[in-house]
Amino acid sequence: MPKKLKCDPGTLTVAQIKKIVAHSAQLDNEFIASLAVDHRVGVRNIYRSVQQKAIEHDRKLAFLKKLFIHENDLYDQGFSIIAGVDEAGRGPLAGPVVAAAVVLPGFVELPGLRDSKKLSPEARRKMAVMIKEVSLDWSVSLSTVNEILCYNIYWASLLAMKRAVQGLQYKPEYLLVDGFPIKDLDVHQTALVGGDDLSASIAAASVLAKVTRDELMTVLHIMHPQYGFKKHKGYGTKEHLQALQAYGPCAAHRADFAPVKRLLHCNKIKEG
Repeated sequence: MPKKLKCDPGTLTVAQIKKIVAHSAQLDNEFIASLAVDHRVGVRNIYRSVQQKAIEHDRKLAFLKKLFIHENDLYDQGFSIIAGVDEAGRGPLAGPVVAAAVVLPGFVELPGLRDSKKLSPEARRKMAVMIKEVSLDWSVSLSTVNEILCYNIYWASLLAMKRAVQGLQYKPEYLLVDGFPIKDLDVHQTALVGGDDLSASIAAASVLAKVTRDELMTVLHIMHPQYGFKKHKGYGTKEHLQALQAYGPCAAHRADFAPVKRLLHCNKIKEG
């Protein structure tokens, strides 16, 4: 644990205090109390900022503790290796569906962890790094566009999640899965509707799956820049639909998804 900083703010300039507060992991209680009574307006403003950050941190920590309710219940039952599983990319018109499995080592401080869709792209990327650092184990896998076409999106999503679980180094004793159970896996599991807002492990998996898929769509954007994949990640936005109409589908598009299927059908009629 980092040592708390101990020094007298009265001997420091406002700029020095601001720098210390910005770069210190922990501040001594006496130091914080001294900021509150300092005669300088700038120092008292720093104190208010420190207090607001502390309140926000406590709020996030309280929410995080609620996210561990399902995990804690399973720990009490004797399970120790619990994996959260989630996928990203069921709805887009292009690109793979990506799944992740994450095993957390009990309660860990990840303030701000929640459903990946409720985090900004930058917050997701930072959270993904922290998750990988603190997790006991994690794995990411996918189902390709061809597999989505072959099996349909439901079964392709299940396949991606199954692969993510099988990619873990430690065999999980229990799975907490977002939405629906994974077929053909000999592991105890519970499916939670909206699980990425109910379970820390599922929320962590949702972040890794989303960040990975966004990175893959950025690669597809380099290969097919005319569609704007980097911006909309393959979802059926107005911009994407206009590009589809102008350029037709590419190999990254899901041929059995309605807008793409209609366009392919129209093209076939024109060619006929």
